[in-house]
Amino acid sequence: MVRGDGTVLFANSALEDALGTSRRSIEGASFLPFFTEPQVLRTALDGARINEYAALRYDARLVRHLSEPMPVHVVLAQTDTPDEFVVELLPLEAQARQDREERLIDQAQANKELIRNLAHEIKNPLGGIRGAAQLLEMEIEGKDLKEYTRVIIHEADRLQTLVDRLLAPHRRPHVVGDVNIHEVCERVRSLILAEFPRGLRVVRDYDTSIPEFRGDREQLIQAVLNIAHNAAQALAERMAAGDAMLTFKTRISRQVTFGKQRYRLALELHVIDNGPGVPDSIKDRIFFPLVSGREGGSGLGLTLAQTFVQQHHGLIECDSVPGRTDFKILIPLP
Repeated sequence: MVRGDGTVLFANSALEDALGTSRRSIEGASFLPFFTEPQVLRTALDGARINEYAALRYDARLVRHLSEPMPVHVVLAQTDTPDEFVVELLPLEAQARQDREERLIDQAQANKELIRNLAHEIKNPLGGIRGAAQLLEMEIEGKDLKEYTRVIIHEADRLQTLVDRLLAPHRRPHVVGDVNIHEVCERVRSLILAEFPRGLRVVRDYDTSIPEFRGDREQLIQAVLNIAHNAAQALAERMAAGDAMLTFKTRISRQVTFGKQRYRLALELHVIDNGPGVPDSIKDRIFFPLVSGREGGSGLGLTLAQTFVQQHHGLIECDSVPGRTDFKILIPLP
């Protein structure tokens, strides 16, 4: 809260943390010198004082003690009290993260509807094609011709399997019980090491104080396995060199916001690999169905993982550069 001349009337603890300065030294002082371009706030306050606008938004840089300036989005608004204004500062990194999370949630919802509708549209004619091919096979006698009908039946069955996988998360009931996230990680770890026994080191970095929570254990195993399996496949060259590494890391986050909700506690599960990274061409689309960076991949693993985690009111994020890819699963804790 500031007066029209920029004097700070009230500052919250978040501003103290951001500036690295006590509230006592902020309140009563001018807020203008806390910006790299103080004249912008001066002009904005002058305009607000003469009622040129009720609210104004602009981007600025906040000067911090012993740190680099922080890029922020400034929202200046009038209050009901004369010559008193609210200055809201949103760190641009946090704002960008929130926008990205909202896009992921909206995208996942759209994907779910698209998959469900598309799968049903494919399934109905597929049964007719397979049935007609079977009847045709019974009518013809030539062995060569029967080979053609078998190809039709085989490909119809392959498509049916794909459709079943698309519909799987929407068909299966959500079985809720007590989940220990480290039991989930250990199960996935054993499955990965059984499939990739050579050249891969799986590192465990667990916070054992994380409590159990209510969830579907099998769905979470499948979600983590899909991510870890993709990572292991991306590490093929590193495995050949003998220095492939996959890390399961668990932490607790406090006062975290995701999915438009604020939670007191949340589980953070990181699946980190030292592979080549997600190709730039698909970075923004990796959770889309049928998008794969690997030759022969179905492009369903991450889509299903995101669906399963969102059924736990959570979210999966990805941060990837060559040499380090980090898939972060966020799930609210009680």
